[in-house]
Amino acid sequence: YLIHWPVEGKYKAAWKALETLYKEEKVRAVGVSNFQIHHLEDLMKDTDVKPVINQVEYHPRLTQKELHAFCQKHDIQLEAWSPLMQGELLDNDVLKEIAEKHGKSVAQIILRWDLQNGVVTIPKSTKEHRIVENSSLYDFELDAEDVSKINELNQNHRVGPDPDNFDF
Repeated sequence: YLIHWPVEGKYKAAWKALETLYKEEKVRAVGVSNFQIHHLEDLMKDTDVKPVINQVEYHPRLTQKELHAFCQKHDIQLEAWSPLMQGELLDNDVLKEIAEKHGKSVAQIILRWDLQNGVVTIPKSTKEHRIVENSSLYDFELDAEDVSKINELNQNHRVGPDPDNFDF
């Protein structure tokens, strides 16, 4: 179970409810979505059970390096949503060049980059051929130069809402 957004004044109470479910063994794991470092620090200072996962927007234009390092330090698995930036990255020239080098699609390059960064990823597709393609990531590896080029694409650009400034 995940808390979807860090709604101010509500996420701690929601977390206590998840802790209860976890302690009663009604769920096997509890986590959060869209939590930034300050949300995690605030949550963990008053909790018995820490989140096992933090699902966040993560892609080459939003690498969230500090958050990723924080999660690694605290054994919280980072999970990517919108790893392809809602398709906006599929025409990126740098990614196309790397894809051509490996004989793969741009989507496969991004998903492989996620995996090599230790980030669980959730690509979305309804097309069977893309689902199959998205799972074919284990027969190649990005080298250090590829990873560096992809990392350099970061612009801290979101396609989804900002966890510190949302109203829904």
